[in-house]
Order: sequence, then structure tokens, then C-alpha cells
Amino acid sequence: MDLNTLWFILIAVLYIGYFVLEGFDFGVGILMPFLAKDDRRRRMIINTIGPHWDGNEVWLLTAGGATFAAFPGWYASLFSGFYLPLFLILIALIFRGVAFEFRSKDENPRWRSFWDWAIFAGSLVPALLWGVAFANFVRGVPIDAAQNYVGGFWNLLNPFALLGGLVSLLGFILHGAIFLTLKTEGELADKARKAAWRVWPFSLAVLVAYTAAAYFATDILTKLGINPGPVPIGAVLALAAAGWFIRQKMDGWAFVMTAITVVFSMATIFMSLFPRVMVSSLGADLSLTVYNTASSPYTLTVMSIVALIFVPVVLIYQGWSYWVFRKRVTTKTELEY
Repeated sequence: MDLNTLWFILIAVLYIGYFVLEGFDFGVGILMPFLAKDDRRRRMIINTIGPHWDGNEVWLLTAGGATFAAFPGWYASLFSGFYLPLFLILIALIFRGVAFEFRSKDENPRWRSFWDWAIFAGSLVPALLWGVAFANFVRGVPIDAAQNYVGGFWNLLNPFALLGGLVSLLGFILHGAIFLTLKTEGELADKARKAAWRVWPFSLAVLVAYTAAAYFATDILTKLGINPGPVPIGAVLALAAAGWFIRQKMDGWAFVMTAITVVFSMATIFMSLFPRVMVSSLGADLSLTVYNTASSPYTLTVMSIVALIFVPVVLIYQGWSYWVFRKRVTTKTELEY
């Protein structure tokens, strides 16, 4: 395995980790105004993700930094061609982060209501647009011989990409609802479980539709880097199993199933892409790959050494933080947010 392939895999792992962890954060933020009508319960919901949301976003920052350093050509084309949707995601994440910190600084109901809806919008926009972005990666966008994106914003809002947005949006809402059943108790946990049960069939339906549409909207049948084999089917089956576990009130296993769905879905995308990183709709030979967008071998070598030293440290620390804050948030819990 060469270093180009290694860093493609590492970036894929970073994005997968980000969507598994930040995915339930997004879902919790979207559900919060609807599951809790009084201030105390809304604060309880926010405090389920309060110790984790900023740490979860580190995965995205690391993925972006790794892309910039390992594949500058990919980074340049991605952040120029997808400038507007990525800018919207950035603004949404900024407002969301500010809302977490500012909401409880003032007891004025209007103040708190404003930041509650900022959390909602700041969670909804990324949850939708990330699915749109990754669907466009595999479908293809106009990229010319100079590796420049030559399309417009509306090229990104095609039916397949919008279907991908629905997959990520509903999937994260389901993931977040199940997370709340694990982190709360009583009436709030029951409401979260009911929300998960209501969202589940729609999430499963759009995932099945997206998987089927991928065979017509992409070149997955004619050009594969790594054949995903049963991986996409595994994503669908895991999501189907999540519904059964929700019905049986086996919330821990339901959460595992939605996490597996996210992992398998993202793995399918990256396996289908390789060795490409962005597909060009103007011609197969114009697609960006791990070879024509990569940094020098020396740069990749130094990055590999640094990653070998520091990535385990970061993983251990984040695992420890989840262990420390593993308890449920109850009516007796001292709320920070």
C-alpha cells in the first residue's frame, strides 16, 4: 500500500468518525425544539451533547486539514467548487456553537428561544448539505482539465444529490433520537423513542431509494475502485434491524445499528470512489484521483509519522471524555448549558 492510498483511507476514516459522532449531535439539535417545550427539558437535551459536540467537530477539522496537506489539488477543487454549500455549513456550525454557549447566559425567554432555533437551524443545514455534497462526489460534477470546477451552484442541487441530503438528514435525526433514549430517562426518553420509531420508516425508505438510484445516477456499475460488495446492503439491513430494536426498547443495540449504517454508507462512497476523490462529469480522464492531486512523497511521509504519534493520543482522550460523561442526564443533574 502506497502513502497516497494510506492517506485516502485515513481521510475516509476521519469523515466516517465525524458523521458517526457529530451525526447524533445534529439529530439532537434538530429534535430539541419539538421534544421539549419547557426550558428545563430543553436544557437537559442540550446537556446530553454539551460535553461532546466540540470534540466531535475536531474530526471534521482534522479531515479538512489532512485533505489540504495530503491532497491539495482535491482541497482546492472541493473548496472552490463547493464554496457556497461549504460556506453555509460553516456559518451554521458557527451559530450552533455560539448558541450552545450563549443560550443560558440570559433567562429572558425570547433570548433562549432565539438560540434554541439557532441550534435547530445550525444542526439542520449541515445534516442536509453534507449528504448533498457526498452524493455529488460519486455522481460527478463539471471539472475541467485544469482541475477547476466549471459548474454553478445549481449543478449541485440535482435530484440524486437532494436524495442524498434526505438520507443524511433523516439518518442523523434517527441517530440523535436513539442517542437521547440512552442519555435521558422517563418522559423525555419515551418521547425520543417515539420520535425514533416515527422517523425510522422514512429513513429506511430513502436509504433504499438512494442505494437503488446510485446504480443509475453514477458509474458504480462500470467503474469501481474497490467493489463494495455487500457493504451497501449491510447498511440497509443494519437500518432495518434498528427499527426492530427500537420497537423492543433495546436502545443500545438500536444505536449500534444506526452507527453501523453510517459507517457502511460512508465506506460504500469511499470504496466506490477510489482511486478517485472527485468524479468529473466532463470525462473519466478528468476526474481527480489520489495521484494527480497528492502532495510530494516527503510530505506524505512526514504526515504519516506525525499521525502515528498523535492520532492514538487524541482517540484515547476522546474515549476517556465519553466515559467520564457516560451517565444519563436527569431532572436532578446539575445543568451546565
